[in-house]
Amino acid sequence: MSYDIMVLGSGPAGLAAAVAARGRDKSVLVIGGRWQDSPLAKAERVDNYPGLPGRTGLELLEEFVRHAQALGTDFVVGKALSLLAWKGFSLTVGSQVCQGKALILAPGVVRNAKYPGEAEYLGRGVSYCATCDGMLYRNRPVAVVGLAPDAPQEANYLRSLGCQVTYVSPLRPEGLDKDIPCVQAGKLAVKGEQTVTGLEADGALLPCAGVFILRRAVAPTDLLPALETEEGFIRVDRRMATNVAGVFAAGDCTGGPLQISKAVGEGHVAALSACEYLDANPPAGA
Repeated sequence: MSYDIMVLGSGPAGLAAAVAARGRDKSVLVIGGRWQDSPLAKAERVDNYPGLPGRTGLELLEEFVRHAQALGTDFVVGKALSLLAWKGFSLTVGSQVCQGKALILAPGVVRNAKYPGEAEYLGRGVSYCATCDGMLYRNRPVAVVGLAPDAPQEANYLRSLGCQVTYVSPLRPEGLDKDIPCVQAGKLAVKGEQTVTGLEADGALLPCAGVFILRRAVAPTDLLPALETEEGFIRVDRRMATNVAGVFAAGDCTGGPLQISKAVGEGHVAALSACEYLDANPPAGA
């Protein structure tokens, strides 16, 4: 199904955007991790959100989610892995492809410092998606860099395909197949020639044909390299519009202050701007 607006991020900015867009009768899909796992959900007390003092972060988020759901917002829980900007936007989330005419980026702060060699070998042995690329490495050695809660399950899946998996992380995680060796390391570098030939882990080389780097989230600039940033944050104008037509951004990803009220306000503005963009650019034949 194609939506009028896709919102990447299920925090306050993304949920506020969904509420505002539904108020303009636009179909909305929110894509993000479990809102219960949000950093805000761990806040014991929030006293600076107007009208609702003394709530826990979990209570606030629950009310935001309930509001968006009541207005007819759809949700997909998962990690966005790739983005195609053509006749709208197509986001790959796990094995699903979600489509929308406009996109609002509200992922919070995603600071993914790349490992040496990661960017150089992306698409030539470095992958962010086991489901997408696992079949390419059947019967071949691969390294899984586990930086996300679902990384052990992804490693188990690769092994089920026939990949020769080595898991790399500071500690062996729960849920990892007992037959998968785990290398405990923190300093990593991707090595290769024309394609990946190994992963260096704390100075020791692990020969492999592929490296799956499984983080909690993919940075917006990895999804959309044309996106302009400033000091690590997405550059937006007063309408929360980015330099890419049809793409808006809101919340912590646009810079400080990193506050709920600011995120909610920007999410609202981004949604109204996205609605105006859609009304001014109807689909061909509409």
